[in-house]
Amino acid sequence: MAMERTICLIGFGEAGRTFAQAGAWRARAHAFDAKTDDEGARAEKLADYGDAGVSPCLTLADAVRPARLILSLVTADAALDVANAAARAIAPGALFLDMNSVAPQTKQAAAARIEAAGGAYVDVAIMAPVNPARLAVPLLLSGARAAEAGQALADFGFTNVRQVGDAVGRASAIKMIRSVMVKGLEALTAECALAAEAAGVRAEVLASLDASRSAGSWSERTAYNLERMMVHGLRRAAEMEEVVKTLEAFGTGSAMTRGTVERQRAIGLLGIDRPGATLDDRLEQINGKRARTA
Repeated sequence: MAMERTICLIGFGEAGRTFAQAGAWRARAHAFDAKTDDEGARAEKLADYGDAGVSPCLTLADAVRPARLILSLVTADAALDVANAAARAIAPGALFLDMNSVAPQTKQAAAARIEAAGGAYVDVAIMAPVNPARLAVPLLLSGARAAEAGQALADFGFTNVRQVGDAVGRASAIKMIRSVMVKGLEALTAECALAAEAAGVRAEVLASLDASRSAGSWSERTAYNLERMMVHGLRRAAEMEEVVKTLEAFGTGSAMTRGTVERQRAIGLLGIDRPGATLDDRLEQINGKRARTA
């Protein structure tokens, strides 16, 4: 029968609370959060445990030692330290699912510590906000025991789990590189909207963006964008330098646009004036020219 085993949650912030409550895990789950070590935050965190009905642990070792399934859900800057601490208490063969948003290299370092201690490390990437998706949030898994981890997650109610390979770091690489676009677009949106508001032209700018919006796939859009940069990168870099001046004059900031100048110029300087027909061709041309000029 599903959910016979218990689950350990390291970190009981939004993700941990959401998963525990959505799955109604209650006594099947026990949790540790570093805020219980903070006198000012302890009462609130203990109340969070109580609201979810999970069993509290006062130390990370107490949480990890008896567990066979461990979810690490902490802040990015704490992820490696938590793995190091867990390695000192983990039971042989226990599954350690690192669900934190960190670089592949960070996860590989954490995996080395967990596996040297006899645990089984699985790289998990959470690919969307946990609310409102809750247990339907898309999860990517990689690592030698990803299949076993996927079944364990399914037993606890997760419904959107996919394995993406045997190598630790593959799942996190997908998430980290995707974030270049997702978080980058958010930052570009802020840079554009703040300047448009300061200039008194917000409605016109947004209407122009609506009119020029492409309906193509990301593969098609990527191929098109690379072709524009390959052929016109230097001219576009010069134009974007003028955009930097515009934003600086309004005092709204130009960090993202400065990066655009650099990227446009770098690809334009490769001197590829005859881009290939496909995305594969164009990426091969860019990478080949960069390798030859490195």
